[in-house]
Order: sequence, then C-alpha cells, then structure tokens
Amino acid sequence: MTARPTRRAFAAMLVSGLLAAPRRSRAQSTRRTSPRIGFIFSNTPQAELEGPQPASPYLRAFLEQLRELGWVDGQNIIVERRTADGELERYVDLTRELMALRVELIVVSGTGGVFKVKQVNNTVPIVMAGGIAETLFSEGVAKSLARPGGTVTGLTTAIPGLEDKRLQLLKEAVPGASRVAYLGAAPPLPSSTMTAARALHVTVIPVETATVDGLEKAFSELKRARADALLAVWGPTFFWNARQRISNLAAQHRLPAIYWDRAFTDAGGLLSYGPDYLDIDRRAAYHVDKILKGMKPGDIPIEQPVKFELIVNLKAAKALALTIPPAFVERADLVIR
Repeated sequence: MTARPTRRAFAAMLVSGLLAAPRRSRAQSTRRTSPRIGFIFSNTPQAELEGPQPASPYLRAFLEQLRELGWVDGQNIIVERRTADGELERYVDLTRELMALRVELIVVSGTGGVFKVKQVNNTVPIVMAGGIAETLFSEGVAKSLARPGGTVTGLTTAIPGLEDKRLQLLKEAVPGASRVAYLGAAPPLPSSTMTAARALHVTVIPVETATVDGLEKAFSELKRARADALLAVWGPTFFWNARQRISNLAAQHRLPAIYWDRAFTDAGGLLSYGPDYLDIDRRAAYHVDKILKGMKPGDIPIEQPVKFELIVNLKAAKALALTIPPAFVERADLVIR
C-alpha cells in the first residue's frame, strides 16, 4: 500500500511547484529562437532554390552538410534563399531584404557579392562560398587566408595557374589544337598564360563578350580567327546561366572546349576541370556552423579548395568526331558516356 503524503509534505510540494513554475516560464521566454541566415546565389534561378529538396545541387550540398552538423532547415535554423540572377547590383536590394528579416549572417557566391553586401551592412558576418581571396586582400576587406580579421571568411576558388592547367588539359585531350580561343577574356592575357601557351606550342586568342546577346557574335569572331578549340574563362557572371547556350554554340561550331565547372559538361560540353563546387558549398556550411556557435568570422581561416575534378564527356567527343586519348580518359574523375 502506498502511503499518502502528510499535510506538511503536501504543502511543501505545492510551494515547491509554485516556485518552480516562474523559473520554467522565464526559461521558455528567454529561449533562443532558431537562427535565420541568408544565402545569395549569383545566378541560380530562384525556382531551383525552393523547397526542402531544392533542384540546385549546390544548395542541396550546403543544406545536407548543415544537417550533418545539427542544423535542420525549418526546424532549428531558417535558411533564406535568394538569387541575384546574374546581376551584381541585385545583391544590394537582396541584402536589404535579408537584413530586414534580421539574418545573423549571409552566405554569398562570388567576390562581387561580398562588396555589395558590405555596402548595405558592414558588420553582418559574410561567408564567401567561392570567390577571389586576393581581391579581398587588395581592397582591405581581409588581411590573410589564415586570419582574415574582418567580417568576411569562407572559401576562395581562384587558384593561381588554374586557367593554365585547363589549357594544358585541353591540349592533352585534343593534341591537334593549335589556336585556342579564350572566350570571355579581355586582352592583354596574363603573362603566365602566354608562357604556358608558348610551352604548349599554342596560339591563344582572347574573345571578349560582355552579355548573353553577344555570344553569337563572339563565336563568329573566334571562327573567323580560325580557332580550333575553346577555353571558357572563369569570371563573366552570366556564363553560368548561359552554359547550355555556350555548350550548344561550341558544338554548332565544332569546337572542342574546356570549362571550369561540371555544370557545362552536364549541359553537353566536352571537358571541365576545376574545384569541386559541391564541396565548396559543403565547406561553407562548416563556416556557418562556427559563426553560429560564437566564433568571429575574422578568426576563421579562409580556405582554399582541396578537391578538384576532371570530367570528360565522351558523348560530346563522339558528336565532334573526336577521339580523346584513352590515357587521358582514364585520369578523369567522371566520364559521361
């Protein structure tokens, strides 16, 4: 038989409960709400950023890594997704919109976006998911890779010599190439590029284009210049959104081409070589996690990419009646057949 509590014990229990209730209420009222962060993509269509399983593989990689770190979008964190649609000035309005939502930090793709965000708010932490660290240093936004010292951290994707490495790979895949057009490059080309071209016995031809509408004209120019291969340079913001158009034009003009991102080979391009951009967005999630847990962005090192990928599209090679050396294909991280 269970003994009943005495009157004195019951009274003590009642008082204890009354005293404890306010403490629970105060704890609930001061409990921190889910942090809200922003992610501004430079040119990914907004439709690809929506939903719990967005179409953008880059955003999915970011959200999946956040989840592994304990942050689940819609549960204990809110990720506001935006796109600049390839227009740098849109970063300003999007940043104002995100600041009105009281985001705790903003992730941006591209160095230009960093400066636009800082125009609106110079104190909000910024995680750069790919960009040019040297530009941050030259403009005084960050001091060094190891210790940025300001409000910006993240990952740089501009590694010296990458364009020269792409030229070398293009020459290896297409040994007969002798005149390579650099689509999106303005003269004069860097001295390192000219040195690499001479070593490979290749003539390089800069073909500048500033808009999507100028692509057809640019391809006509490079054809008149008797280019027999193409290297699309990293930099023009509209190139990524126009990747299908560029790949189609290269195929139409029967030009073997190399690009910096696998999205181009997925769109039918022949070759791509560069940082693994999915990994870049995964690594950005680690920076977000550190900032949300109290670290200052200036104390978090800016990382360089550690994973690079070479992708070969044999379907594109067949359409070009091109035989890529088997040894080159074996080196690829991914082969599209």
